Amino acid sequence: MPAASRPPRTRDDAADDVVGLRVLAHPLRLRLLSLLTGRAYSAAEAARELDQTQANVSYHLRRLRNAGLVDLVEEVGVRGGTAKRYRHDPGSGDRLAPGGPAAYPAVAAALAEELRRRAADRVPDSEGALTDAELWLDPADWHGIRARARALGEELHAAARAPEAALADAVRVSATVVLFEMVADGHGGARPAGAPEHAASPEHEGPAE
Repeated sequence: MPAASRPPRTRDDAADDVVGLRVLAHPLRLRLLSLLTGRAYSAAEAARELDQTQANVSYHLRRLRNAGLVDLVEEVGVRGGTAKRYRHDPGSGDRLAPGGPAAYPAVAAALAEELRRRAADRVPDSEGALTDAELWLDPADWHGIRARARALGEELHAAARAPEAALADAVRVSATVVLFEMVADGHGGARPAGAPEHAASPEHEGPAE
């Protein structure tokens, strides 16, 4: 079993690569990252699990691997060939560059599409948790809440099991946590009079589910 590795860059990959955070702006890539958190999959195995073509999954896996979000962790012999299996490193999202002002809205659109797909599979009358808010917070409160949200994401990823664990009473769940600081007046202008000033802390992107 080889150590986790990144691929060598090619001219075609560089031309087709998606820079920084924007690599997450596709629902299938979000599904792949979720799947590869539970266990390692080859492109063919992931395609069967997600009901996609192997060519399509291979393409998106290559984009994710070029971005450093998935690692090659295993090579196994299958029918005279070699299957390469990949895993998602949940901490890898912290290394993504912001990707420009259009990146976050693009990722938000992919998250919304993926959330609609998952919501169609919600167990009726099941207990969950729902919070949505646009608020003003004290800087110390914001930093603490953001840290706890990141810790929750790490806990979710650490507890992830492979889909076949459903046979052992594992629960299939959806989890989406998105927290970010907004411009003060909604148009990129100055803060309202009397609003506290503080230096914006660096943005950290957690793993996509």
